Amino acid sequence: MTELILASGSKTRADMLTSAGVPFSAVRPAVDEDAIKQALLADGAPARDIADALADVKARNVSYAHMGKLVLGSDQVIWKDGDLYSKATNREDAIATLKGLSGGTHELISAAVIYEDGQPIWRAAQSVKLSMRPLSDDYISWYLDQIGEAAYSSAGAYQLEGLGAQLFTRVDGDYFTVLGLPLLPVLDFLRRREVLPL
Repeated sequence: MTELILASGSKTRADMLTSAGVPFSAVRPAVDEDAIKQALLADGAPARDIADALADVKARNVSYAHMGKLVLGSDQVIWKDGDLYSKATNREDAIATLKGLSGGTHELISAAVIYEDGQPIWRAAQSVKLSMRPLSDDYISWYLDQIGEAAYSSAGAYQLEGLGAQLFTRVDGDYFTVLGLPLLPVLDFLRRREVLPL
């Protein structure tokens, strides 16, 4: 059985794989995500390509040091009205993000790429449309007080599996994709590679 490595420091992605019964180890990739995003945005790349490129570079980075193993990289981006939303780095960023998403519908794209021996062998991307209710300044402040540092751990400053569910009126798409990994296609690939039982 080929060993799987998750090229990520994300607790949410690790928890998803663990809950789904996937055996894996995790290695945090050494990549400059912001520089990659800025270069792709400057080139006019669509959001789906940005998510795919970020997932790809993470998997590639870890794969070179772990030959003979499958390496899974994943990333997600949020796109609304031509703007790309990344993880907030401080409270001001989180406030600006939530104000930008408030009262509208945005697209969240999660991509996954699997490398083996330094080469990409599989990839997938899925998108979800999320409609956020109008948020008052007071509510945003209360919400950020409640979730604390979690506001800086995911694009959009929300976690749908937690208090972030209160921000939305509608979600069209796959739940796992919102959490940051197109899990069902990943599981299908792992079964075909006999990492998981058929």
